Amino acid sequence: MQTDVLVVGGGLSGLSVADQLAQADIDFLLVEAQDRLGGRILTQEIAGAAFDLGPAWFWPGQPRIAKLILRLGLGVFEQYASGSIVFQDQAGDVQRDRGYSSMTGSLRVAGGMGAMIAGLQSHLAPFRLWLKTRVQSVEDIGGNIRVVLATDAGVETVTARQVVLALPPRIIADTITFAPTLPQDAIRSMAQIPTWMAGQAKILAVYDKPHWRDAGFSGDAMSQKGPMVEIHDASPASGGPYALFGFVGYPAPMRAKHPDQILDLARQQLVDMFGPQMANPIFLHMQDWALNDAIATPRDHISPRSHPIYGLPRPLCNLWSGRLILASTETGPEFGGYLEGALEAADAASQRIKVRKPASFERL
Repeated sequence: MQTDVLVVGGGLSGLSVADQLAQADIDFLLVEAQDRLGGRILTQEIAGAAFDLGPAWFWPGQPRIAKLILRLGLGVFEQYASGSIVFQDQAGDVQRDRGYSSMTGSLRVAGGMGAMIAGLQSHLAPFRLWLKTRVQSVEDIGGNIRVVLATDAGVETVTARQVVLALPPRIIADTITFAPTLPQDAIRSMAQIPTWMAGQAKILAVYDKPHWRDAGFSGDAMSQKGPMVEIHDASPASGGPYALFGFVGYPAPMRAKHPDQILDLARQQLVDMFGPQMANPIFLHMQDWALNDAIATPRDHISPRSHPIYGLPRPLCNLWSGRLILASTETGPEFGGYLEGALEAADAASQRIKVRKPASFERL
């Protein structure tokens, strides 16, 4: 089959590119390796409330996400920040009243970040979205690009004028074969770009009551013991149920081998830090992004110590005369790594797409 633009990756960046192509009446197909859209955005509904297992915040001064939320008619609320911080040292001793919430001013989306994904998806024709579809190879055949896809139904071949790879650069380098082979400096550049948050795991604990709030705590906590090293309130804007989430400090190999034991330790940690009423959450889950091979590579299992300097390196610019475009959040020059960076990358990719009269679109 043929299409003007093939978008690879159904996270926020890829969906934003697809949305802009649809608005411009440009023929496209979007393929996604996972069985859902959203990429690193994952929102789970528990007892009627939405909880983010991936990114949960955005901030003032991020214009693209603010514009998208307004366009989709979604609600926004501030991160809960009333109350003091709890601190746990290496010995497990707990100190309370250690200052006030560190996340004051952070913003969240009513219904979770997944509401943005659902909103974007609702504007796209279902036949243009292929899930459980992995790219095997990408070949420059002159004026077009031929892409071989692995699907549940077998192998599909798509010919496109341009291809947008809205995937983490390391995933591209590790999983896609190119013909002709990309320049070595391009492959090295992709391999050197850390996939933001790909090595992380989050534990979510949901309760019928906000026990920490009732005790005068914001839900913000820091621990030198773990397993959770940083904890925050994850409750919805109003009503219940209520929740805390924590970033896990144990390395990815340990998490993979001992998930149940880590959850038991997390439950006890919440009791130690916030009180005995935290012993029985109605839901306790660890979302380990390092185990998702559509997002994380083994190199991502060790997270960078600070936020990397992102952007599109020179060797990755103008690949195949501009017909092969990278567009994950890691390529965003100003907000790389953030949700705003995914939208920034999508805007940049859309500007590089050459417009021509839409072609017929039919899956063969």
